[in-house]
Amino acid sequence: MSTIVFFHAHPDDESSQTAGSMSRASDEGHRVVVVYATGGEHGEVPDDLAPSETLAQRRRTEAEASARVTGTARVAWLGYHDSGMTGWEQNSDPKSFHQAPVAEAAERLAAILDEEDAAVLVGYDWHGSYGHPDHVKVHAVTYAAAELAKRSPRVLEETMNRDVMRASMQAARDAGMEVPFDPDGPMDDGNPMGLPEAELHWAVDVSAYLDRIRGAMRAHRSQVSDIGTFMAMPDQVFAAGFGTEYFRERGRPDGMVHGWFMDAATR
Repeated sequence: MSTIVFFHAHPDDESSQTAGSMSRASDEGHRVVVVYATGGEHGEVPDDLAPSETLAQRRRTEAEASARVTGTARVAWLGYHDSGMTGWEQNSDPKSFHQAPVAEAAERLAAILDEEDAAVLVGYDWHGSYGHPDHVKVHAVTYAAAELAKRSPRVLEETMNRDVMRASMQAARDAGMEVPFDPDGPMDDGNPMGLPEAELHWAVDVSAYLDRIRGAMRAHRSQVSDIGTFMAMPDQVFAAGFGTEYFRERGRPDGMVHGWFMDAATR
């Protein structure tokens, strides 16, 4: 059995991006660790936040609740502030992840990798799927930390399959539905969503874990807009959107494997 570290930008990112793989890995006996770069300070503020409670405190509690759903053994934090979306004034916050030196953040992450003797590290693709500054920074810090770690972990990049999203959107339009979202359109950084299928290496079927994915999302109940949208999806739509998780892995031969990345050898 191995230790797998999932590195995410904000609490709740794990629920919509890797909760299926995290649940599967923990069920199979692997030690699952999630590391958050930020506290999600600029997320949605819930109506029931207590006068003495900060949003970051609430989101830490929610992250722990999500971990119980996925079977995650440890929740760790790098300690940076949420940077907000591209162009927000929070991008300039000296405490933000966006402003953190890559080497400094990588040292913090590498320390956790060493503590855990991590065999696998999961980060994001080169533009964090949709260009959020913190997601982009996760990519750079992931590879820098892997280089610093005493045991060089196998690195995978979580992403979205742009071709599948495009086909799904078109199918919905063909069925007469109004679909305003275009995965080929400019996202937060001006690039399209995710990566084309030709650049992907793993398609992991997590359809058996859809209830756990929903549970992880539900744990982040403070983020009403996003979580409410996901929870309102009909079962068939939810399964299509979250039943497969996609990853890129540098150094693998071209071509996407429909399988479980933990069945491949780890270093």
